[in-house]
Amino acid sequence: MNTITPRIFVAATEQNDGKTTTCLGLFAALQKRLGRIGYIKPVGQRFVSVDGIKIDEDSVLMDQTYKVHTPLEAMSPIAIEPDFTRRYIEKSNHENLVRRIQNSFDRAAWEKDFVIIEGSGHAGVGSVFDLSNASVAKILGSKAILITRGGIGRPIDEIALNKALFEKEGVEVVGAIINKVLPSKMDTVREFAGKGLERLGVELLGCMPEKPILTKPSLGQICKTIKGTFLNGESQSRRQVENVVLGAMSTARVTDFFTRGTLIISPGDREDILLAALSTSDQKSRADHRISGIILSGDSLPDSALIEVIKHSQLPVIQSPLDSYTVASRIHSMTIKTLPGDQQKIDAIQALIDKEVRIDRLLEKIST
Repeated sequence: MNTITPRIFVAATEQNDGKTTTCLGLFAALQKRLGRIGYIKPVGQRFVSVDGIKIDEDSVLMDQTYKVHTPLEAMSPIAIEPDFTRRYIEKSNHENLVRRIQNSFDRAAWEKDFVIIEGSGHAGVGSVFDLSNASVAKILGSKAILITRGGIGRPIDEIALNKALFEKEGVEVVGAIINKVLPSKMDTVREFAGKGLERLGVELLGCMPEKPILTKPSLGQICKTIKGTFLNGESQSRRQVENVVLGAMSTARVTDFFTRGTLIISPGDREDILLAALSTSDQKSRADHRISGIILSGDSLPDSALIEVIKHSQLPVIQSPLDSYTVASRIHSMTIKTLPGDQQKIDAIQALIDKEVRIDRLLEKIST
């Protein structure tokens, strides 16, 4: 296996702490400094089918964003299907999995100046099939950085726990990045979390403030989450949603919430609310104040004449078979992911990493 190309393993203290966000930003920052950057996510748990091959969705995101010039199957060698763990426990094939990871890394590192290795969850994820993040970092001969969520006590406690498992595997944790910090707390977290981590022997490499643009879902993401179908406006599926309002009130009252970025959830038979939304949306003089869209919940739909009006309007309309309460609950509990083509989010991530993370210090730590 390649032992020459510099590399870093990006792990986190919990799922959704910001590994992929960090990798997206690191790729651009390292590309400016070093040139050709490779990427691999050895073990993936959320995958999509590409030409009949199961590929981790984060590998697809990186490839479509940066044109990594590595076969997708090499960037995502192991996709954890629903029965993967049971099959492994029944008949262990650890050596084959290790060989697959190593061979894929060689392909990912081919003609590259640096390789980013993205983990999956906290240090122990994958232990059930003997491929925890810590053990994969060891297999690939990589040092690690830990991504955690904003605060002081919680990040330090969780980094201590994760660091212990990496150290047990003989993997050095060269630093930490604290993500999703309240902007008003940035200086406090940077100072005191930095001192607390120093006591653990971990250097704080950066603090990243919470950015609203990265936490807001798009209409397309919401549509998928609520098992919806676009009746109109699918071309605007990347439009961001800033607020969600249940239209369980009078028409006069609900129009008070017709503000920019608001998504209205309404029963499919509330044609009064739909007509009011259509009227507001089609007022060109208020283009900057249009609502994001409307969701028609439940089994009822407007009559065919109104559906024709919808299809010739500027208003994105999604129909969901779920009731209004379930729709609102699912939106509230969504995990917001950056998707291929979300250029506004990707630009924000790149600028954030470049500004808040000490990339040159990270490279120093890796090389020593």
